[in-house]
Amino acid sequence: MNNKLKTTSKFLSLILRHQPEKIGLELDSNGWAEINELIEKSTKVKLTQELIEEVVVKDNKQRFIIKDGKIRANQGHSINIDLELEAVEPPDILYHGTATRFLESIMKEGLTKQSRQHVHLSKDIETATMVGKRHGKVVILEVDAKKMFEEGYVFYLSENGVWLTDRVGVEFLREKL
Repeated sequence: MNNKLKTTSKFLSLILRHQPEKIGLELDSNGWAEINELIEKSTKVKLTQELIEEVVVKDNKQRFIIKDGKIRANQGHSINIDLELEAVEPPDILYHGTATRFLESIMKEGLTKQSRQHVHLSKDIETATMVGKRHGKVVILEVDAKKMFEEGYVFYLSENGVWLTDRVGVEFLREKL
């Protein structure tokens, strides 16, 4: 992804996941924004329909979805929206990539959603590794999703294949060596 696409993707993440009010945009209760309104209100960042569509198509993490002239982020919101996700049974094992500097805290408190709506988990080690690398020297945690599900924890699968849950207790975590 070139610099213009990266910059646009970061801007869309900020607006659609965290601060729509920064440009005077109002998301509906499910996090959707009218693309034309987004373009109109993005006066400091030059957006076009074509540029937005290119970001959506070329983003390897598939952060956004377009439907019926609207766009929204698939997950990662710090604002309260209803992503209309249905609870689903997860695979037996899921993974979480993070930086080694966070490991001690995680192994005391578990994985918490922090400022976001959910904890993000990956179905494979490769994806978890990519996520963890963004934060420093990577460590992969294995999550016993089967046991969590059996104990009543709820899981969701976002449009782009990210597994979501409210928290992961320490008892369900194991460092992947």
